[in-house]
Amino acid sequence: MTARIPIVHSEEVREALHEGRPVVALESNVITHGLRYPQNAETAYEVEAAVRKGGSVPATICIEDGAIRVGMTEQDIERFASQSGIPKVSSRDLPVVLARRGPGATTVASSLVAAELAGIPFFTSAGLGGVHRGAATTMDISSDLIQLTRSKVAVVCAGAKMILDLKLTMEYLETQCVPVISHGSDDFPAFYCASSGVRSPHRIDDEDLIAEVVATHWATGHPGGIVLTTPPLAEDAVDPAEAEAAIQDALARAERDGVTGQGLTKYLMHAVDRATGGRTAQANMAVLISTAEVGGRLAAAYARTVADGS
Repeated sequence: MTARIPIVHSEEVREALHEGRPVVALESNVITHGLRYPQNAETAYEVEAAVRKGGSVPATICIEDGAIRVGMTEQDIERFASQSGIPKVSSRDLPVVLARRGPGATTVASSLVAAELAGIPFFTSAGLGGVHRGAATTMDISSDLIQLTRSKVAVVCAGAKMILDLKLTMEYLETQCVPVISHGSDDFPAFYCASSGVRSPHRIDDEDLIAEVVATHWATGHPGGIVLTTPPLAEDAVDPAEAEAAIQDALARAERDGVTGQGLTKYLMHAVDRATGGRTAQANMAVLISTAEVGGRLAAAYARTVADGS
């Protein structure tokens, strides 16, 4: 038997794709595993509104009843935001959750799989996963990076979290031949920090040229994606030195407390937020919105490029 993955588009997303209008895929993990209700739902609406402001149609993705749902309705968002126990679904978990016909919130990795299946070439998120600190011994590398090499989707993000080893993350992307283009910055951003201290291999501020680069990347036959970064707005950014000091302190306490593995990321994020008086959490939410607007603009530029070339 050949398995068929049902893709259920919302009416708005289906019409936009049929008409060749730009669509931006969004993950649902930020709804179920971020803020508490109703702030999580309100944030989801703000992110979708930012995509619209950028000139594109938002398509928040989730898993339910054995199908990939592309474009969550307001009722869907409210239900996922208020219901507890909905699991986080990465790309490795996707076939299990689909086969069991349970609900699931998509991460970056699973959203890339879903976006390609749904025919959406652009996805936006506040930040990518990456190579974790200490990966030389733990082999802890985010599935986001692996999926980037497999899914033909352009990812618009504010780089990756400062708690990661961003130099090794960039090395990994280079080794896997994933282009990294920075918009509005010379450096690879670090989520809520404008700079990771690592120079980006390419800076392009012209959005139509970025669209041409994306189209050319896929014209070469490359099977994977491309990373398009944009830094947080100046008023939202956290000082990198302050963030790094908080991370080093949190790492020392995590080692003392025996926190390792999957629990470490959440531990570090909470510790850094406490150390900065809640400013990193505020910056996190602001970056979700500002990145979504840029993603909407870049997807719109790509749609124009494709239309002009057809």
